[in-house]
Order: sequence, then C-alpha cells, then structure tokens
Amino acid sequence: MHLEEKTMVADTLSGINGELMRFGEMIPQTENKELKQTLQQFRNACEQSQEELYQLAREKSYYVPASKATQQEVEHVKSLFTESTH
Repeated sequence: MHLEEKTMVADTLSGINGELMRFGEMIPQTENKELKQTLQQFRNACEQSQEELYQLAREKSYYVPASKATQQEVEHVKSLFTESTH
C-alpha cells in the first residue's frame, strides 16, 4: 500500500498531538519529581517534533490554517469569559 506524504504527515501530527495530551494529563498527576522531569522532557521533545512537522506541512501546503479571528470575534469571546467569572 502506498501512502502519500501528506497522509503520513497528517497521521504523524495526529499521533504527536495525542501524546502531548497524554503528557498533559500525566505530568500534574505524578508526585515523583524525577518522573515528572522525565515526562516534561518527553513532552518538550514531542512539542519540538510537532512544530517541525507543522512547519513542513505549512511549507508544502498540506495544512492551511484557518483565517485569523476578527477583532470583533476576539472581543466577543473575551466577553463570554468575563461575563462567566462575575
């Protein structure tokens, strides 16, 4: 079976994002400082790999990010959060 590079990059990014979520769950739950530090190092390495693959995907137009939010949209979301905290 022949996988396209675009598919492989997307699958790899998806896997890395899943790993980052798991590290985000594990790190605050461990009391062992050495384990916590090791998990943080793994997370940092995953973040670096994710960033490199993201840049590759952008360069090759495999990934096109959504357009930036307008100032009105940003203000609307901010208002939702400030209203809920009062």
